[in-house]
Amino acid sequence: MVWTRRRVAVVLASTCLVGLALTFAPRTNTAELAAQNTASAPKYAKPVAVFVGGTSGIGQGMAEAFNRHTEGNAHIVLVGRNRHAAEGVIAKMKAYGNGTSTGSYEFVPCDISLISNVKRSAADIVTKHPKVNYLVVTAGVLGASSVQTEEGLDRTAALHYYSRWSFIHELLPSLRFARDANEDAKVMSVYSAGDGGSFDRAATNNDLMVEEFALRNPGIVFSHASPGAVRTNLLKASDSFVLHAIDVVLPLLTPVTVSQDECGEYLWSGLYRSVPTLGSGSIVGAYRIDSQGRDLGTKRYYGSPEKRIAVWKHTLQATCTSDE
Repeated sequence: MVWTRRRVAVVLASTCLVGLALTFAPRTNTAELAAQNTASAPKYAKPVAVFVGGTSGIGQGMAEAFNRHTEGNAHIVLVGRNRHAAEGVIAKMKAYGNGTSTGSYEFVPCDISLISNVKRSAADIVTKHPKVNYLVVTAGVLGASSVQTEEGLDRTAALHYYSRWSFIHELLPSLRFARDANEDAKVMSVYSAGDGGSFDRAATNNDLMVEEFALRNPGIVFSHASPGAVRTNLLKASDSFVLHAIDVVLPLLTPVTVSQDECGEYLWSGLYRSVPTLGSGSIVGAYRIDSQGRDLGTKRYYGSPEKRIAVWKHTLQATCTSDE
């Protein structure tokens, strides 16, 4: 996405408005929410969870939260580019159970801006883990310019939509295995539910993506979530001077933002509550979740059956994927 003055102004206004809404709206106490999530987490032996973008930011917050909810007894896969960061997150999660937990952890290196990398890494995960219970995709970027990848895709679009679609598509065999074993099989793409339309096409595409996957895979939950205003390093990592400036003043917005750990608890509460027999709209198994884990329903939904089919066909072609 190109960061024009108009878009930056909208982002600033949205951050403040979301923050104010969170400040004055009733909010669940984080400790209470964590306890509820722990009670809702799977109790079967060693659930498998894959976190694409789990080495930092919201992905890290969600991975560490899941480790706490399962009391260190899950197998957690972190997918990303930074091995050093992954090792730090894994060390922190290993320390949680004081040596009494049975959990295991691994890092899968992958630059997910390239679909070929996604397919290769996903194939490795499926081979090693025939069953995957949870797939959470959070990797993203805020940039000042549009850069094309060597595969001919806009890098921002690749990160915010195409790679997410590809990871979900390639991990379907393992998700279906979990479903058929009567265990949880749930997917969450953390991007921008409720902010689609002409302003952000990727947000609408994520809505349409989870709907089509749900239609094709009954019994599996597919969700698109909005994290709201979260204090992460995403702004600091941007190549935009304007966004760096926003990052400088971000500490002043602490009262109206949430930490990545708090965000993780909110989003998990929404995912745990999502069941494959219901949905946010007319499509069973497809959900849109807001920053407090609540069901968005069809608020600010800009899709249609025609758009959904068109986006699916376009994505197959753009990612060089054969339809099932």
